[in-house]
Amino acid sequence: MKKFFYSFPIDMDPGLTSDNQPSDSEQSEMRPPLKRARSSYEKNGQVKNVDSGSEEANLRALSDPLDYPRRRATIACEICRSRKSRCDGARPKCRLCSELNADCVYREPGIKLDAGDKLILEQLSRIEGLLQSKLTTPTSAGGQLGGPISPATSNTASTGPDEMGGLKRLSTTSAGPQSAPPLPLNGFGTWSANISTMPKSHTTPALHLLQWPVIKDLISRPCDPQVLMQLEMARPPLDFGTHYSLDLSNVTPYVHAFFDRVNGWYAVVDPNVWHTHYRTAMSQGFRTGPESCICLLVLALGQAAHYGQSISRVPPDQLAPGMSYFAAAWTLLPNLITRNDILSAQCDILAAAYMMYLVRPLEAWNLLYNSSMKLQLLLSSTENIPIPHKELSERVYWNALMIESDLLAELDLPHSGVVQFEESMRLPRSFPYDAATASGDAPPGNDDLWYFLAEIALRRLLNRVSHFVYSYTHRRSNSLSIAALEPVVAELDYQLTQWYESLPTPVKFPRDRTPCSTQIQTVLRLRYFACRTIIFRPYIQAVLADENVAHENGVQDACRKCLEACIRQLEYLPEHHDGHLPYLWQGALSVMSQTLLVMSATVSQTLSALMPSAREVDMMILEVVAELDRLAHLAPSIRLCAEMVREAEERRHLMIERVRPHR
Repeated sequence: MKKFFYSFPIDMDPGLTSDNQPSDSEQSEMRPPLKRARSSYEKNGQVKNVDSGSEEANLRALSDPLDYPRRRATIACEICRSRKSRCDGARPKCRLCSELNADCVYREPGIKLDAGDKLILEQLSRIEGLLQSKLTTPTSAGGQLGGPISPATSNTASTGPDEMGGLKRLSTTSAGPQSAPPLPLNGFGTWSANISTMPKSHTTPALHLLQWPVIKDLISRPCDPQVLMQLEMARPPLDFGTHYSLDLSNVTPYVHAFFDRVNGWYAVVDPNVWHTHYRTAMSQGFRTGPESCICLLVLALGQAAHYGQSISRVPPDQLAPGMSYFAAAWTLLPNLITRNDILSAQCDILAAAYMMYLVRPLEAWNLLYNSSMKLQLLLSSTENIPIPHKELSERVYWNALMIESDLLAELDLPHSGVVQFEESMRLPRSFPYDAATASGDAPPGNDDLWYFLAEIALRRLLNRVSHFVYSYTHRRSNSLSIAALEPVVAELDYQLTQWYESLPTPVKFPRDRTPCSTQIQTVLRLRYFACRTIIFRPYIQAVLADENVAHENGVQDACRKCLEACIRQLEYLPEHHDGHLPYLWQGALSVMSQTLLVMSATVSQTLSALMPSAREVDMMILEVVAELDRLAHLAPSIRLCAEMVREAEERRHLMIERVRPHR
């Protein structure tokens, strides 16, 4: 019997430029028209394959993008429903009932899932069924049960540089003579519609761990997952009423610090137009216009980077680095709120970045939401954005989407809706050089896209994990079995490995304990292990709920991978300081999550055997407690995390003492 190969495409291909995009005919082959897809797979409200006995047809059904049906009126009367006729909803009688002289009775509408949600659930159920059937089908070679899914494609980097200086272009090749045809790409690598975006309902956040077996016994207080957002909503607002002196006499070090140590995270300011923006701002006295706001925000972030240390090291009675410039920019933002142009949206992104530096996640989200509204208006028509601003609009878009995803991963916030443009949005390329707007001065830095492109791909993979593991288990009351989980986890882990292998040399970090050579490598390594942790985390939950699960094939190996990834994030906490400017808040919650996982493992007889020595674990947890205590003053949400980890450590030792005689 031919082996079944299945792969989610890797969406990290910055080589897809306007010059090498697939032609219209190629795109039609890659992605069938939605109308045709529906007629092939949906009949009488039920999703069906073209040929239920054809494996190729099943693959096509899996890989085709979801076709979200239009919302239908829910006010149809019983007569129209029975005749499957369109009802005009007129009261007291609709038109058809009036013509038939029949009683017109309307059914009271109930609460129903959105049609798109239903299709996603149906698609995921079909995936699980197909994967499960493959696991229980004997192979032709030896009649053994099928193992983890083999990749249908492999990704190799081309040797030629691409025009935008981005990541190496990935090419898709066949994995072997028996591999299934590569799944068609949707957009630039999404498995299916909106699967690489953060789901609206998921159990990824750190506080969901408090509902797990063992972990819930480590924390005495009842803690709703919403409490972090409630704490952030209740904190006092920033006070910009204080007069801050604005020193513009020597800003060059801050400008260079921004382009050397900040713009790499966000890639949202074109160094070629910096001097033009600055001259415009000077002519306006830094009192009006988006150019003035952009320059002040660049100086605020640049001074924060120039400080050279984490904001956690700033004394409480001292002004945060960059605050005077940010306060000046804040006075300009109200006049930019009603402007619908890319420069105004760029100001929102830069202001949100500084709010994340101040560890103000909700304030950052408010600014992102405003930027997202502008983007949705601008992107609704290609004529809304001038050609010189096309590249900037795409970078602003990806920043809005990624920062929003980071916040949605931990807080139950409203989705802005900007994700609707993700499938059509191309990856960033180099800023175009415009001799008419560029000044004769040398740019203050380079336009470095290495990190930004790598983070786009990793963030999409993290969102995909939330969809396939945490969103699904949440909807099905955590009923995803180990057998059904294995192929999904294997595929997601394969994608993470391919992401790493595709990284270009400047940002490719060592996966062992060799020190990284740059801050960007350090941050990417931490993000890599964080993603690996959440991929394998459900196995830890399963063993904590039932130690007998550990005897199932592959479970202990999966648990070992999860715990190793946790330890790699906790064993040297000063590494996290390299990413404190963009990721301090997210990093603190991630550290709490990994620590709770490690703590729970030490209490489990099976999982403790996979851990380092008790002394090493104790020292590591003590360092985590001390580090979270140092960060606690920055935000009430982090203070709560610090308190819970400290209490959990005390109760962990008591639990170990109680169970030790029974081991």
